[in-house]
Order: sequence, then structure tokens, then C-alpha cells
Amino acid sequence: MKETINYLKKLTSIVSPTGYTKEIADYLLEELKDLGYTPVCTNKGGVNVVVCGIDDSRHRVVTAHVDTLGAMVRAIKPDGRLKMAKVGGYPWNMIEGENCLVHVANTGKTVSGTILVHQTSTHVYKDAGTVERSEDNMEVRLDAKVRNAQQTRDLGIDVGDYISFNPRTIITDTGFIKSRFLDDKVSAAILLDLLRKYKEENIKLPYTTHFMFSVFEEVGHGANSNLPKEAVEYLAVDMGAIGDDQQTDEYTVSICVKDASGPYNYEFRNHLVELAKENNIDYKLDIYPYYGSDASAAMRAGAEVKHALLGAGIESSHSYERTHIDSVRETHKLVDVYLRSELVM
Repeated sequence: MKETINYLKKLTSIVSPTGYTKEIADYLLEELKDLGYTPVCTNKGGVNVVVCGIDDSRHRVVTAHVDTLGAMVRAIKPDGRLKMAKVGGYPWNMIEGENCLVHVANTGKTVSGTILVHQTSTHVYKDAGTVERSEDNMEVRLDAKVRNAQQTRDLGIDVGDYISFNPRTIITDTGFIKSRFLDDKVSAAILLDLLRKYKEENIKLPYTTHFMFSVFEEVGHGANSNLPKEAVEYLAVDMGAIGDDQQTDEYTVSICVKDASGPYNYEFRNHLVELAKENNIDYKLDIYPYYGSDASAAMRAGAEVKHALLGAGIESSHSYERTHIDSVRETHKLVDVYLRSELVM
């Protein structure tokens, strides 16, 4: 797990809201080259690597996404603060009080700030606790001496500049991993570590496998535009959702049977269950009611593949998230035994 956690810490340290992912793509390209692979960057900005298997007539696709939630500058307010537009789906209260960076376009310059509701001070606004958290009320308080819109513009800030949130990644002595964007950088770290393992141990997979690191999952269209014609199975490695009526927890791997897009392939998910049982992997089956994945996006795009979804259990998804190293370990094990298994029948 040490290498997986190291990959995770590196990935969460790289800013990558959807549409602003070149830095993390460049990191993946260099890391994969260093491991001895020949990765490619797609026109959409994702990173793919093909691992040739014993059988090259039928292929597998496995994905994790490295794009995250974020925001853009929607408007510069008269007092110099910023209105925001969401990138990805989350309630505004999930980012209230978070430190952030404004990325000034084409300069490499950043301006730090804090995301707050406008009516923050309880000494001034009697509705500070009850006012609606909305695009009209949420704003970025910049860490710069600005008193008006022109002074903010003088910093180079303009509409459309990206805003990233501080991930605050912490690994506790008790094995908990706390961070923003564990969805889905945990999965990306697992795939990177498996690729490292397969190369270092000279492991030959039974089928040619396409490892795809997608960069548009949070806005719904993910990795589905360049699937090989030989692909017969598509596994999305993403987060397992935790909450009321959910079986998923922070200590097992979650296998999704259905999400908002509909059921996942019945035979494929049963194959994953059997692999978990045979290999003493702790798992939970679950339904994620308000969820979509790279695999479900591929199905909407017309992919003719069996599709499945599994992932580590993530508490407080799309907020300040948490999982446990046990869940990461069980997910790592299941992805590994799946990639070494026979095709789903």
C-alpha cells in the first residue's frame, strides 16, 4: 500500500478541475514513461496506456478519472470579490469556508482566497446561518488588497479563470485518508500502482488491457470516445457511495449493481463477486441512486461492451471526503485479480 498512498498524495497535490487538467496529464505521461510504458495523450486530454496481453483479439478497458470538482470566475463584483460558476456537481455548502486558488489564465500566476457566503458575519447579518447558499450569495474573498472590480482586474483575474479547492490531504495514524478528490484519485493511484507492479514483476495479463485516465468524468462524458473495436469489457474504478440505505463502508470494496444510469452488467458484477469470494476480498454490493461513471457514459455513447463499476468506499462524497486504507487495499486486490482473470461469460 505504500506506493499506492504515495501516488495518491502526489495526485491530490496536483490541481485538476475538469477542463484544467494538463498538469496532471503531464505528470501521468512522465510517470508512465518512467515505468517503461508508452502512454498517449488523447485529443480530449486524457492519458491512455495499452498493456499487451496473451490474447490480443479481445480487449479490456479499465478507467479511473483524474478530473475533479472546481469552479470558474463567473463575475467580478463591485467590491472586488468573485462570483463563481460550478465545475461539476455539488451543493454550495460543500465548499463553504474552503481555501482556494484562482488560476490567472495563460500566466501561471495564482491568487489565493477563501470561499464564503456573502452574509458571513454574525455580527452584521442576522440571517448568516440561514441564508441560501447559492451562486448569487457565494463568493471568493481574495487574499489581495482589492476594494473594487478594477483592482481585481489589475491582478489579471477575468471571467473564466479556474478556481481550485485546497485538497487538505491527511493520512491519520489510524489508517484514515482524509482529502478532497478521493473521488477519483484513489482509483487513479491504484491503477498506477498496478501498472508499476506489472512492469516490475514482468506480469503478463491474459488480455490486452487499455488503462484510461479520463479527464471529463465529473461533467458526464468521460472516457468513451476512443474505445478500441476489440474491447469486450469495461471496468470503471471509481468511488463507492456511503450514506443512508447504503451497504458500502470505508473498509471494503464496493461493487455497484445500479446507479442513476441503470443496472450494470449482471454477469460482470457476479464475476467480480465470485472473484472477491475466491480471494477472501471484503466487499459490499450497493446501489448509488444519484451517480454516473465513465462506464455508464460509455454505454450512453453506444459502446458494445459488458460494463461494471467498483471502488473504495468514500464517506462524504463531493465534500471533504474520507476513506480507510483497508478499503483502498481491498479495491486494489479486486482490480488486480479481475485483470488476471478470464473474461466474463
